[in-house]
Amino acid sequence: MTTKLADHLSIGQVSDRSGVPHTALRFYEDRGLIFSERSAGNQRRYPRAVLRRIAFIRAAQRVGLSLEEIGQALASLPKDHAPTKADWARLSRNWRDELDARIDALQRLRDQLTGCVGCGCLSLRTCGLHNVDDNLSRFGPGAPLLKPTSEGGI
Repeated sequence: MTTKLADHLSIGQVSDRSGVPHTALRFYEDRGLIFSERSAGNQRRYPRAVLRRIAFIRAAQRVGLSLEEIGQALASLPKDHAPTKADWARLSRNWRDELDARIDALQRLRDQLTGCVGCGCLSLRTCGLHNVDDNLSRFGPGAPLLKPTSEGGI
């Protein structure tokens, strides 16, 4: 016999069901990714739909999306709405170009690193990743040679 899941869950129940620690749930809530109501005793109570929103967040994080990007996507859904397969399809279409660019950049990085290790010299004179006299600082912070080609990198 299975018991029906309550319409509203405590933070402990959500943590147990989702596998996400309490601290992460509070962080997601602070960022506006998930929402709770307060009980008469001022305890968090999450609607059951939050479990699917958390699964959505975790899946989006696994493909490399930032919490800001995830938050923008979830903002297009009603707060009490559990993302559906159709929602995921619509939102993921918007991320496809970004993901393709990231995949391309990682493949180029993999190929360049294999070449460096493969040659055995790790020569700074011939290395395509070496930044002589920090000349690349004009492109801003970070490692510009490792950014996707649309940003001037690999």
